[in-house]
Amino acid sequence: MQAVHRSPYAGSWYPDDAVEIQALLESAFARSERRTGVYLPEQALAFVTPHAGPAYSGTVAAAVYRTIARIRPEHIVVLAFPHRGGFSGVGIPDVERISTPLGELEVAPMPGVPRVEEPWVCDHSFEIQIPFLQRAAPEARVTPLYVGAMGEEARRSAADRLAAAWRPGMVFVASSDFNHYGHAFQYLPFPVDWDTGERLRELDLDCAEAAGSIDAGLFLRTVHEHRATVCGTDPIALLLEVLQQLAPGSIYQSVLDYQTSGELTGDFHHSVSYAALAYSRRESFDLSDSDGEALLHAATETLRCLRQTGESRPVTARGSAALEGRRGMFVSLHRGGELLGCIGSLSGRDTLASAAGELALSAALDDPRFRPAAETAGPMDVEISVLTPFRRILDSPQLRAGRHGALLKMSGRSGVLLPQVATEHEWNAEQFLAALARKTHLAPRCWRDPKARLSVFEAQVFARRGAVGS
Repeated sequence: MQAVHRSPYAGSWYPDDAVEIQALLESAFARSERRTGVYLPEQALAFVTPHAGPAYSGTVAAAVYRTIARIRPEHIVVLAFPHRGGFSGVGIPDVERISTPLGELEVAPMPGVPRVEEPWVCDHSFEIQIPFLQRAAPEARVTPLYVGAMGEEARRSAADRLAAAWRPGMVFVASSDFNHYGHAFQYLPFPVDWDTGERLRELDLDCAEAAGSIDAGLFLRTVHEHRATVCGTDPIALLLEVLQQLAPGSIYQSVLDYQTSGELTGDFHHSVSYAALAYSRRESFDLSDSDGEALLHAATETLRCLRQTGESRPVTARGSAALEGRRGMFVSLHRGGELLGCIGSLSGRDTLASAAGELALSAALDDPRFRPAAETAGPMDVEISVLTPFRRILDSPQLRAGRHGALLKMSGRSGVLLPQVATEHEWNAEQFLAALARKTHLAPRCWRDPKARLSVFEAQVFARRGAVGS
Protein backbone atom coordinates (compact mmCIF):
# COMPACT_ATOMS: atom_id res chain seq x y z
CA MET A 1 0.00 0.00 0.00
CA GLN A 2 1.28 3.46 -0.91
CA ALA A 3 1.47 5.65 2.16
CA VAL A 4 0.62 9.09 0.71
CA HIS A 5 -0.81 9.99 -2.68
CA ARG A 6 -0.37 13.64 -3.66
CA SER A 7 -3.39 14.81 -5.58
CA PRO A 8 -2.39 15.74 -9.13
CA TYR A 9 -5.32 18.15 -9.40
CA ALA A 10 -3.80 20.72 -7.04
CA GLY A 11 -2.21 23.38 -9.21
CA SER A 12 -4.36 22.55 -12.23
CA TRP A 13 -8.03 22.12 -11.37
CA TYR A 14 -7.70 24.24 -8.24
CA PRO A 15 -4.87 26.34 -6.69
CA ASP A 16 -1.76 24.69 -5.29
CA ASP A 17 -1.77 27.07 -2.34
CA ALA A 18 -3.71 26.67 0.90
CA VAL A 19 -4.62 30.34 1.28
CA GLU A 20 -5.85 30.58 -2.33
CA ILE A 21 -7.95 27.46 -2.16
CA GLN A 22 -9.46 28.49 1.18
CA ALA A 23 -10.44 31.82 -0.38
CA LEU A 24 -11.94 29.97 -3.38
CA LEU A 25 -13.98 27.72 -1.09
CA GLU A 26 -15.19 30.57 1.13
CA SER A 27 -16.30 32.46 -1.98
CA ALA A 28 -18.20 29.41 -3.26
CA PHE A 29 -19.93 28.92 0.10
CA ALA A 30 -20.93 32.59 0.26
CA ARG A 31 -22.31 32.56 -3.30
CA SER A 32 -24.22 29.38 -2.50
CA GLU A 33 -25.95 31.01 0.46
CA ARG A 34 -26.90 34.02 -1.65
CA ARG A 35 -28.37 31.75 -4.34
CA THR A 36 -30.27 29.29 -2.16
CA GLY A 37 -30.90 31.16 1.09
CA VAL A 38 -29.90 30.27 4.62
CA TYR A 39 -32.15 27.21 4.98
CA LEU A 40 -30.46 23.82 4.74
CA PRO A 41 -31.88 20.31 5.30
CA GLU A 42 -31.63 19.24 8.93
CA GLN A 43 -30.97 15.62 7.98
CA ALA A 44 -29.94 13.70 4.87
CA LEU A 45 -28.74 10.20 4.05
CA ALA A 46 -27.10 10.99 0.73
CA PHE A 47 -26.24 13.60 -1.89
CA VAL A 48 -25.30 14.05 -5.53
CA THR A 49 -22.70 16.74 -6.14
CA PRO A 50 -20.76 17.95 -9.22
CA HIS A 51 -17.02 17.63 -9.76
CA ALA A 52 -15.89 20.22 -12.29
CA GLY A 53 -13.26 22.76 -11.32
CA PRO A 54 -14.43 24.77 -8.28
CA ALA A 55 -14.44 27.96 -10.37
CA TYR A 56 -17.29 26.42 -12.38
CA SER A 57 -19.25 23.96 -10.25
CA GLY A 58 -18.04 25.10 -6.82
CA THR A 59 -21.09 27.21 -6.01
CA VAL A 60 -23.49 24.33 -6.71
CA ALA A 61 -21.26 21.84 -4.89
CA ALA A 62 -21.18 24.19 -1.90
CA ALA A 63 -24.93 23.68 -1.41
CA VAL A 64 -24.17 20.03 -0.65
CA TYR A 65 -21.14 20.78 1.52
CA ARG A 66 -22.91 23.53 3.47
CA THR A 67 -25.52 20.90 4.32
CA ILE A 68 -22.84 18.36 5.26
CA ALA A 69 -21.21 20.94 7.52
CA ARG A 70 -24.57 21.44 9.22
CA ILE A 71 -25.37 17.78 9.84
CA ARG A 72 -21.75 16.89 10.83
CA PRO A 73 -21.56 13.24 9.71
CA GLU A 74 -18.98 10.93 11.23
CA HIS A 75 -18.29 8.96 8.02
CA ILE A 76 -18.67 10.06 4.39
CA VAL A 77 -18.60 7.53 1.55
CA VAL A 78 -17.89 9.22 -1.79
CA LEU A 79 -19.04 7.24 -4.84
CA ALA A 80 -16.78 8.36 -7.69
CA PHE A 81 -15.63 6.83 -11.00
CA PRO A 82 -12.71 6.98 -13.46
CA HIS A 83 -13.71 9.05 -16.51
CA ARG A 84 -11.36 7.06 -18.76
CA GLY A 85 -13.39 3.89 -18.15
CA GLY A 86 -11.91 0.42 -18.14
CA PHE A 87 -13.01 -0.26 -14.57
CA SER A 88 -15.84 -2.47 -13.33
CA GLY A 89 -17.22 -3.19 -9.89
CA VAL A 90 -16.25 -1.14 -6.86
CA GLY A 91 -12.91 -0.49 -5.20
CA ILE A 92 -11.06 1.74 -2.74
CA PRO A 93 -7.72 3.25 -3.82
CA ASP A 94 -4.82 1.41 -2.23
CA VAL A 95 -3.34 4.36 -0.33
CA GLU A 96 -3.33 5.38 3.31
CA ARG A 97 -3.71 9.12 2.80
CA ILE A 98 -4.26 11.65 0.01
CA SER A 99 -2.50 15.01 0.21
CA THR A 100 -3.87 18.40 -0.91
CA PRO A 101 -2.73 21.95 -0.07
CA LEU A 102 -5.16 21.82 2.90
CA GLY A 103 -3.46 18.79 4.43
CA GLU A 104 -3.73 15.01 4.28
CA LEU A 105 -7.00 13.08 4.05
CA GLU A 106 -6.94 9.61 5.59
CA VAL A 107 -8.58 6.92 3.47
CA ALA A 108 -11.01 4.89 5.59
CA PRO A 109 -11.63 1.25 4.59
CA MET A 110 -15.06 -0.27 3.91
CA PRO A 111 -15.82 -3.90 4.89
CA GLY A 112 -16.09 -6.20 1.89
CA VAL A 113 -14.76 -3.66 -0.64
CA PRO A 114 -11.42 -4.52 -2.28
CA ARG A 115 -8.45 -2.21 -2.65
CA VAL A 116 -7.37 -1.19 -6.16
CA GLU A 117 -4.16 0.43 -7.38
CA GLU A 118 -4.41 4.22 -7.15
CA PRO A 119 -3.04 4.93 -10.67
CA TRP A 120 -5.77 2.72 -12.14
CA VAL A 121 -8.64 4.77 -10.71
CA CYS A 122 -7.21 8.20 -9.75
CA ASP A 123 -9.74 10.71 -11.05
CA HIS A 124 -11.03 14.23 -10.43
CA SER A 125 -14.51 12.82 -9.78
CA PHE A 126 -13.24 12.06 -6.27
CA GLU A 127 -10.22 14.28 -5.83
CA ILE A 128 -12.08 17.52 -6.63
CA GLN A 129 -14.28 16.68 -3.62
CA ILE A 130 -11.35 16.53 -1.18
CA PRO A 131 -10.90 20.28 -0.51
CA PHE A 132 -14.66 20.61 0.02
CA LEU A 133 -14.59 17.67 2.45
CA GLN A 134 -11.65 19.20 4.30
CA ARG A 135 -13.54 22.50 4.58
CA ALA A 136 -16.98 21.10 5.51
CA ALA A 137 -16.22 17.97 7.55
CA PRO A 138 -12.60 17.99 8.74
CA GLU A 139 -13.27 15.44 11.50
CA ALA A 140 -15.20 12.91 9.38
CA ARG A 141 -13.79 9.62 8.18
CA VAL A 142 -13.83 9.49 4.36
CA THR A 143 -14.00 6.44 2.11
CA PRO A 144 -13.40 7.07 -1.60
CA LEU A 145 -15.27 4.31 -3.43
CA TYR A 146 -14.68 4.15 -7.17
CA VAL A 147 -17.63 2.69 -9.07
CA GLY A 148 -17.28 1.14 -12.51
CA ALA A 149 -19.73 -0.36 -14.97
CA MET A 150 -21.96 -3.01 -13.41
CA GLY A 151 -24.96 -5.05 -14.42
CA GLU A 152 -28.10 -5.11 -12.32
CA GLU A 153 -27.07 -8.14 -10.25
CA ALA A 154 -23.57 -6.82 -9.51
CA ARG A 155 -24.97 -3.40 -8.59
CA ARG A 156 -27.48 -4.95 -6.22
CA SER A 157 -24.73 -7.04 -4.62
CA ALA A 158 -22.55 -3.96 -4.11
CA ALA A 159 -25.55 -2.11 -2.67
CA ASP A 160 -26.12 -5.00 -0.24
CA ARG A 161 -22.60 -4.54 1.13
CA LEU A 162 -22.90 -0.77 1.45
CA ALA A 163 -26.34 -0.90 3.06
CA ALA A 164 -25.07 -3.50 5.54
CA ALA A 165 -22.14 -1.20 6.41
CA TRP A 166 -24.37 1.84 7.01
CA ARG A 167 -24.55 3.19 10.54
CA PRO A 168 -26.13 6.38 11.94
CA GLY A 169 -23.74 9.22 11.21
CA MET A 170 -22.78 7.91 7.75
CA VAL A 171 -23.73 9.72 4.54
CA PHE A 172 -23.16 8.84 0.89
CA VAL A 173 -22.07 11.34 -1.76
CA ALA A 174 -22.32 10.40 -5.46
CA SER A 175 -20.05 12.48 -7.69
CA SER A 176 -21.55 13.42 -11.06
CA ASP A 177 -21.88 16.31 -13.44
CA PHE A 178 -25.07 16.33 -15.47
CA ASN A 179 -25.37 16.83 -19.22
CA HIS A 180 -22.33 17.83 -21.29
CA TYR A 181 -23.63 19.83 -24.25
CA GLY A 182 -21.88 20.88 -27.45
CA HIS A 183 -19.75 19.70 -30.38
CA ALA A 184 -16.81 18.94 -28.09
CA PHE A 185 -18.96 16.35 -26.29
CA GLN A 186 -20.63 15.11 -29.49
CA TYR A 187 -23.97 15.88 -27.87
CA LEU A 188 -26.33 18.29 -29.62
CA PRO A 189 -29.90 17.08 -28.97
CA PHE A 190 -31.09 20.57 -29.99
CA PRO A 191 -29.40 23.54 -31.66
CA VAL A 192 -27.72 26.45 -29.92
CA ASP A 193 -30.18 29.33 -29.84
CA TRP A 194 -31.83 31.75 -27.42
CA ASP A 195 -33.73 28.85 -25.79
CA THR A 196 -30.80 26.47 -25.24
CA GLY A 197 -30.40 27.23 -21.54
CA GLU A 198 -34.04 26.47 -20.76
CA ARG A 199 -34.05 23.31 -22.87
CA LEU A 200 -30.92 22.11 -21.10
CA ARG A 201 -32.59 22.79 -17.78
CA GLU A 202 -35.61 20.70 -18.78
CA LEU A 203 -33.35 17.86 -19.91
CA ASP A 204 -31.22 17.93 -16.77
CA LEU A 205 -34.17 18.13 -14.40
CA ASP A 206 -35.89 15.26 -16.22
CA CYS A 207 -32.83 13.14 -15.44
CA ALA A 208 -32.81 14.46 -11.87
CA GLU A 209 -36.53 13.68 -11.51
CA ALA A 210 -35.79 10.10 -12.58
CA ALA A 211 -33.08 9.91 -9.91
CA GLY A 212 -35.68 11.21 -7.45
CA SER A 213 -37.73 8.06 -8.06
CA ILE A 214 -35.06 6.19 -6.02
CA ASP A 215 -35.34 3.57 -8.78
CA ALA A 216 -31.98 2.83 -10.41
CA GLY A 217 -33.65 1.12 -13.37
CA LEU A 218 -35.89 4.11 -14.14
CA PHE A 219 -32.95 6.49 -13.79
CA LEU A 220 -30.76 4.48 -16.18
CA ARG A 221 -33.61 4.10 -18.70
CA THR A 222 -34.24 7.84 -18.65
CA VAL A 223 -30.57 8.60 -19.26
CA HIS A 224 -30.54 6.06 -22.10
CA GLU A 225 -33.74 7.42 -23.69
CA HIS A 226 -32.27 10.92 -23.80
CA ARG A 227 -28.84 9.59 -24.75
CA ALA A 228 -27.88 11.93 -21.94
CA THR A 229 -24.29 12.68 -21.07
CA VAL A 230 -24.69 12.50 -17.29
CA CYS A 231 -21.20 11.24 -16.54
CA GLY A 232 -21.72 9.69 -13.09
CA THR A 233 -24.57 7.36 -13.95
CA ASP A 234 -22.92 4.36 -12.29
CA PRO A 235 -22.32 6.10 -8.93
CA ILE A 236 -25.84 7.54 -8.94
CA ALA A 237 -27.42 4.19 -9.84
CA LEU A 238 -25.51 2.47 -7.02
CA LEU A 239 -26.53 5.22 -4.60
CA LEU A 240 -30.21 4.72 -5.50
CA GLU A 241 -29.92 0.96 -4.91
CA VAL A 242 -28.43 1.61 -1.47
CA LEU A 243 -31.17 4.08 -0.54
CA GLN A 244 -33.86 1.68 -1.72
CA GLN A 245 -32.49 -0.89 0.71
CA LEU A 246 -32.02 1.49 3.62
CA ALA A 247 -35.48 3.07 3.55
CA PRO A 248 -37.75 1.63 0.85
CA GLY A 249 -40.57 3.96 -0.12
CA SER A 250 -39.71 6.70 2.37
CA ILE A 251 -36.90 8.70 0.70
CA TYR A 252 -37.51 12.01 -1.07
CA GLN A 253 -35.06 13.97 -3.19
CA SER A 254 -34.55 17.73 -2.82
CA VAL A 255 -32.89 19.86 -5.50
CA LEU A 256 -30.56 22.12 -3.50
CA ASP A 257 -29.18 24.01 -6.50
CA TYR A 258 -28.71 23.79 -10.26
CA GLN A 259 -26.58 25.74 -12.73
CA THR A 260 -24.77 25.37 -16.06
CA SER A 261 -21.36 26.54 -17.18
CA GLY A 262 -23.12 28.11 -20.16
CA GLU A 263 -24.97 30.36 -17.72
CA LEU A 264 -21.65 31.33 -16.10
CA THR A 265 -19.77 32.04 -19.33
CA GLY A 266 -22.68 33.28 -21.45
CA ASP A 267 -21.80 30.73 -24.15
CA PHE A 268 -23.94 27.61 -24.57
CA HIS A 269 -21.90 26.24 -27.47
CA HIS A 270 -19.95 24.36 -24.78
CA SER A 271 -21.83 23.79 -21.53
CA VAL A 272 -21.72 21.37 -18.59
CA SER A 273 -24.60 21.13 -16.11
CA TYR A 274 -24.27 20.91 -12.34
CA ALA A 275 -26.91 19.72 -9.86
CA ALA A 276 -26.82 19.45 -6.08
CA LEU A 277 -29.31 16.85 -4.82
CA ALA A 278 -30.12 15.67 -1.30
CA TYR A 279 -31.92 12.48 -0.23
CA SER A 280 -33.78 12.48 3.08
CA ARG A 281 -36.27 10.33 4.97
CA ARG A 282 -39.89 11.45 5.07
CA GLU A 283 -39.80 12.50 8.72
CA SER A 284 -36.92 14.91 8.17
CA PHE A 285 -39.31 17.25 6.33
CA ASP A 286 -41.68 17.64 9.30
CA LEU A 287 -42.01 21.11 10.80
CA SER A 288 -42.32 21.67 14.54
CA ASP A 289 -45.72 22.36 16.07
CA SER A 290 -44.65 25.93 16.77
CA ASP A 291 -43.75 26.48 13.11
CA GLY A 292 -47.13 25.02 12.12
CA GLU A 293 -48.82 27.47 14.47
CA ALA A 294 -46.81 30.30 12.93
CA LEU A 295 -48.06 29.37 9.46
CA LEU A 296 -51.66 29.18 10.68
CA HIS A 297 -51.30 32.54 12.42
CA ALA A 298 -49.99 34.16 9.22
CA ALA A 299 -52.87 32.72 7.17
CA THR A 300 -55.62 33.61 9.66
CA GLU A 301 -54.33 37.14 10.27
CA THR A 302 -54.18 37.69 6.52
CA LEU A 303 -57.80 36.55 6.16
CA ARG A 304 -58.96 38.54 9.19
CA CYS A 305 -57.48 41.70 7.68
CA LEU A 306 -59.16 40.91 4.35
CA ARG A 307 -62.57 40.52 5.98
CA GLN A 308 -62.29 43.56 8.24
CA THR A 309 -60.67 46.05 5.86
CA GLY A 310 -61.01 44.54 2.37
CA GLU A 311 -57.24 44.90 1.96
CA SER A 312 -55.04 42.13 0.54
CA ARG A 313 -52.02 42.28 2.83
CA PRO A 314 -50.37 38.86 3.25
CA VAL A 315 -48.77 38.33 6.65
CA THR A 316 -45.35 36.66 6.79
CA ALA A 317 -45.00 33.80 9.27
CA ARG A 318 -42.42 34.21 12.03
CA GLY A 319 -40.80 30.99 13.15
CA SER A 320 -37.62 28.97 12.96
CA ALA A 321 -35.18 28.82 10.03
CA ALA A 322 -37.17 25.85 8.70
CA LEU A 323 -39.80 28.31 7.43
CA GLU A 324 -37.17 29.71 5.07
CA GLY A 325 -37.32 26.40 3.19
CA ARG A 326 -39.00 26.35 -0.22
CA ARG A 327 -41.54 23.58 -0.70
CA GLY A 328 -45.02 23.07 -2.02
CA MET A 329 -47.95 24.24 0.10
CA PHE A 330 -51.75 24.29 -0.10
CA VAL A 331 -54.17 26.41 1.91
CA SER A 332 -57.76 25.12 2.15
CA LEU A 333 -60.72 27.06 3.57
CA HIS A 334 -63.82 25.28 4.90
CA ARG A 335 -67.09 26.11 6.60
CA GLY A 336 -68.05 22.96 8.42
CA GLY A 337 -67.82 20.23 5.80
CA GLU A 338 -68.10 22.67 2.88
CA LEU A 339 -64.98 23.52 0.88
CA LEU A 340 -64.84 27.27 0.21
CA GLY A 341 -61.52 27.45 -1.58
CA CYS A 342 -58.23 25.61 -1.99
CA ILE A 343 -55.16 27.03 -3.72
CA GLY A 344 -51.62 25.71 -3.67
CA SER A 345 -48.17 26.13 -5.08
CA LEU A 346 -46.12 23.14 -6.19
CA SER A 347 -42.98 24.96 -7.26
CA GLY A 348 -41.63 26.00 -3.88
CA ARG A 349 -40.70 29.32 -5.47
CA ASP A 350 -41.51 31.23 -2.25
CA THR A 351 -40.41 30.43 1.28
CA LEU A 352 -42.92 28.68 3.50
CA ALA A 353 -42.97 31.82 5.66
CA SER A 354 -44.21 34.02 2.82
CA ALA A 355 -46.36 31.41 1.06
CA ALA A 356 -48.86 30.94 3.92
CA GLY A 357 -50.34 34.43 3.70
CA GLU A 358 -50.15 34.64 -0.09
CA LEU A 359 -51.95 31.33 -0.59
CA ALA A 360 -54.56 32.15 2.03
CA LEU A 361 -55.45 35.24 0.01
CA SER A 362 -55.60 33.23 -3.21
CA ALA A 363 -57.81 30.57 -1.60
CA ALA A 364 -60.20 33.26 -0.40
CA LEU A 365 -60.31 35.26 -3.64
CA ASP A 366 -59.11 33.30 -6.64
CA ASP A 367 -60.41 29.72 -6.62
CA PRO A 368 -62.49 29.66 -9.83
CA ARG A 369 -64.65 26.77 -8.64
CA PHE A 370 -66.37 28.82 -5.93
CA ARG A 371 -67.57 32.31 -5.28
CA PRO A 372 -64.90 34.17 -3.25
CA ALA A 373 -64.70 32.75 0.26
CA ALA A 374 -64.00 36.25 1.54
CA GLU A 375 -67.62 37.12 0.68
CA THR A 376 -69.14 34.32 2.74
CA ALA A 377 -70.51 34.93 6.23
CA GLY A 378 -69.69 32.96 9.35
CA PRO A 379 -66.50 31.40 10.70
CA MET A 380 -63.99 29.70 8.41
CA ASP A 381 -61.69 26.78 9.13
CA VAL A 382 -58.12 27.08 7.83
CA GLU A 383 -56.07 24.05 6.81
CA ILE A 384 -52.45 24.25 5.63
CA SER A 385 -50.76 21.30 3.92
CA VAL A 386 -46.95 21.49 3.68
CA LEU A 387 -45.68 19.07 1.06
CA THR A 388 -42.62 16.89 0.83
CA PRO A 389 -40.78 16.92 -2.49
CA PHE A 390 -42.26 14.72 -5.23
CA ARG A 391 -41.18 11.16 -6.02
CA ARG A 392 -42.00 9.70 -9.40
CA ILE A 393 -43.67 6.28 -9.45
CA LEU A 394 -44.64 3.92 -12.27
CA ASP A 395 -47.87 2.29 -11.07
CA SER A 396 -50.62 2.33 -8.46
CA PRO A 397 -49.12 -0.30 -6.06
CA GLN A 398 -46.46 2.28 -5.15
CA LEU A 399 -49.15 4.69 -3.91
CA ARG A 400 -50.59 4.36 -0.40
CA ALA A 401 -54.06 5.89 -0.26
CA GLY A 402 -54.36 8.31 2.66
CA ARG A 403 -50.61 8.59 3.01
CA HIS A 404 -49.68 9.83 -0.46
CA GLY A 405 -50.99 12.70 -2.52
CA ALA A 406 -50.33 12.51 -6.24
CA LEU A 407 -49.41 14.73 -9.19
CA LEU A 408 -50.36 13.60 -12.70
CA LYS A 409 -48.97 15.14 -15.88
CA MET A 410 -49.88 14.11 -19.43
CA SER A 411 -50.62 15.71 -22.79
CA GLY A 412 -49.91 19.20 -21.50
CA ARG A 413 -52.32 18.79 -18.59
CA SER A 414 -51.62 18.37 -14.90
CA GLY A 415 -53.62 17.77 -11.76
CA VAL A 416 -52.96 17.17 -8.09
CA LEU A 417 -54.87 15.69 -5.15
CA LEU A 418 -53.83 15.98 -1.51
CA PRO A 419 -53.49 12.82 0.63
CA GLN A 420 -56.42 13.71 2.88
CA VAL A 421 -58.83 13.56 -0.08
CA ALA A 422 -58.54 9.75 -0.15
CA THR A 423 -59.19 9.57 3.59
CA GLU A 424 -62.25 11.85 3.39
CA HIS A 425 -63.82 9.71 0.63
CA GLU A 426 -62.52 6.34 1.89
CA TRP A 427 -60.88 5.67 -1.48
CA ASN A 428 -58.31 3.00 -2.24
CA ALA A 429 -55.34 3.74 -4.50
CA GLU A 430 -57.14 2.89 -7.74
CA GLN A 431 -60.16 5.05 -6.83
CA PHE A 432 -57.89 7.90 -5.80
CA LEU A 433 -55.99 7.80 -9.09
CA ALA A 434 -59.22 7.58 -11.07
CA ALA A 435 -60.42 10.74 -9.31
CA LEU A 436 -57.11 12.44 -10.07
CA ALA A 437 -57.47 11.51 -13.74
CA ARG A 438 -61.01 12.96 -13.81
CA LYS A 439 -59.77 16.17 -12.22
CA THR A 440 -57.05 16.37 -14.88
CA HIS A 441 -59.67 15.73 -17.63
CA LEU A 442 -57.94 12.52 -18.72
CA ALA A 443 -58.99 8.90 -19.14
CA PRO A 444 -59.57 7.01 -15.84
CA ARG A 445 -56.50 4.74 -16.13
CA CYS A 446 -54.27 7.13 -18.02
CA TRP A 447 -51.46 6.90 -15.46
CA ARG A 448 -50.58 3.52 -17.00
CA ASP A 449 -49.72 5.25 -20.30
CA PRO A 450 -45.93 5.41 -20.80
CA LYS A 451 -46.34 9.09 -21.66
CA ALA A 452 -47.92 9.87 -18.29
CA ARG A 453 -45.85 11.18 -15.36
CA LEU A 454 -47.18 10.14 -11.97
CA SER A 455 -45.52 11.35 -8.78
CA VAL A 456 -46.39 10.96 -5.11
CA PHE A 457 -45.78 13.18 -2.12
CA GLU A 458 -46.74 13.37 1.52
CA ALA A 459 -48.16 16.29 3.48
CA GLN A 460 -47.97 17.59 7.01
CA VAL A 461 -51.33 19.14 7.82
CA PHE A 462 -51.98 21.99 10.28
CA ALA A 463 -55.60 23.03 10.89
CA ARG A 464 -57.49 25.54 12.98
CA ARG A 465 -61.26 25.33 13.32
CA GLY A 466 -63.17 28.59 13.31
CA ALA A 467 -59.88 30.36 12.76
CA VAL A 468 -61.51 33.32 11.01
CA GLY A 469 -64.62 34.62 12.72
CA SER A 470 -67.69 36.15 11.16
